[in-house]
Amino acid sequence: MTESSLAVSVATGGAFAENGYLVRDSGAGVAILVDPGAGAPELLEALDARGDRLEAIVLTHAHVDHVEGIPAVRARHPDVPIHLHEADLPLYERAEAQAAAFGLQVDSLPRPTHRLEPGVPFALGGFDLDVRFTPGHAPGHVILVSEAAGFALVGDVVFLASIGRTDLPGGHLPSLMTSIREQVLTLPDDMRLLPGHGPETTVGHERRHNPFLVPQYRGHFA
Repeated sequence: MTESSLAVSVATGGAFAENGYLVRDSGAGVAILVDPGAGAPELLEALDARGDRLEAIVLTHAHVDHVEGIPAVRARHPDVPIHLHEADLPLYERAEAQAAAFGLQVDSLPRPTHRLEPGVPFALGGFDLDVRFTPGHAPGHVILVSEAAGFALVGDVVFLASIGRTDLPGGHLPSLMTSIREQVLTLPDDMRLLPGHGPETTVGHERRHNPFLVPQYRGHFA
C-alpha cells in the first residue's frame, strides 16, 4: 500500500451541513462510507463514477445528521454492513425521535450489523484505520485514524477552532476534553483532521489556535 492509493471525498448536506466521507483504496478498488448523512446520494455518485466496491458503512457516532443517509445507501447496496460502537446503539435506535426534536423526519434505519471495537483496526483494502474511542459528544463516539496517509476522521469531537457540543443526550464535557487530549492531540501536528462539520484542519493548528484548547484563551490545555 502506498499513500497515493488512499483517497477521501467529502459531501456536505442537510439541515446541519454534515460532512459525509467516501474513503477508498484505489489500488484495491474498494471503499467505505463514513457517516453518510444527507449528502449520501452525492457520495454514491462518486462511488459509482470510480467503480469501486462498497464494503461497509462506518459510523463515528449515531446522531441523526450522521446516519440519515443510510436508507439511501442500503437502497442501492442492500447487504452492505453497518459498523457502530455499541454504546451509541440507543441513539441510533432513537434516530426518528432525534429528528423530531429538531422538526425533521428521517426514514427508518436498518439495524447495525457489526460493532466497532476500539483498538481493533478497521481494514480496507491495503490499509488499516485505527479505531480510537472518543466519548463526550456521544457515548459511543469513535474516530478513525490513518497514520500512514496522515488523516483522521474525527466526527464531532473537534472542529476548526471549536469542539463538539455536549448539551445533547449522552454528552459530557469532561469526557470530551479527555478524548481530545488523549486521542487527538497525541497525533502528529501535521495530521489532517476531517470533521463532521466545517472545513478540515490539522492537529497542530488546533493545538495552537483552538480557543477551547489553548490556555491563554481560558482553554484546558495546549
